[in-house]
Amino acid sequence: MVFKVAAESDLMKFLIEMLPHKSRTHIKSLLSHKQVYIDGKPVSQFNTPLTVGQEVSISKENIRTENPLPGIKIMYEDKDLIVINKAEGLLSIATENGTDETAYSLLSKYLKAQHYSNRIFVVHRLDRDTSGVMMYAKSQRVQELLQEAWNTNVTERTYLAIVEGVPEKEKDTISSYLRESKAYKVHSSRNSVPGSEKAITHYEILINTGDYSLMKINLETGKKNQIRVHMQDLGHPVIGDKKYGSTQNPIKRLGLHAWVLAFTHPITNKEMRFQTELPGKFRKIFPNALSE
Repeated sequence: MVFKVAAESDLMKFLIEMLPHKSRTHIKSLLSHKQVYIDGKPVSQFNTPLTVGQEVSISKENIRTENPLPGIKIMYEDKDLIVINKAEGLLSIATENGTDETAYSLLSKYLKAQHYSNRIFVVHRLDRDTSGVMMYAKSQRVQELLQEAWNTNVTERTYLAIVEGVPEKEKDTISSYLRESKAYKVHSSRNSVPGSEKAITHYEILINTGDYSLMKINLETGKKNQIRVHMQDLGHPVIGDKKYGSTQNPIKRLGLHAWVLAFTHPITNKEMRFQTELPGKFRKIFPNALSE
């Protein structure tokens, strides 16, 4: 099935016109399974621009390929931003001397495969060993809009943490001043010191086994290693976090996961909310947690 492009358009609009008997869902499925070709090359981006003279063809067979985004699950994508669920062990962005694959580099390749001019921009970060939801911008303008109004546009940023033991209070707020040392370790103090920034963390115990507690944590501020340091302050460090006082690692990973991210879309002003599932390794300790 081959169609000739007679007028400039974007791919989705063109396919809807050429395939009036197919639903939008079916067309999106064709795109996601790499069954749509432009001049012989498979494409998956619905808003790919088309020019006069190009040929769009539909294949009956899926292209079976290896996952091009190992450690990344795309939760949402539009022309302005992309929201992902990042696996633990994957860097958000490269370190100064790092050569490892990162979420940034993988997404950059993914977007450039659709069009060479596509770019990706960092909005915020997750620690390498923290899993969960995060977003990137597709233009510098959107990046700036998100970062400049981060505290007002982001309406919810909730984490799940497994900590050692059971905190005395079921819910509470931790407030302190954080400062990073030359050794890249963040230190907490009750009073402001030169170079420190105030950090505020709200927590609630969801369930506990006696040995471990699953905590829901909301950030009022978003400082580096904030949750990890504040859980150490509480006397109940995040499991697997040797850097900040943990001596136990029953799930062989850091017990921290970015669970919910809600924000106002910087272009459409639409309220967006993304929630991930409880990581499988977390269920080894809390098999029935957060079940419907």
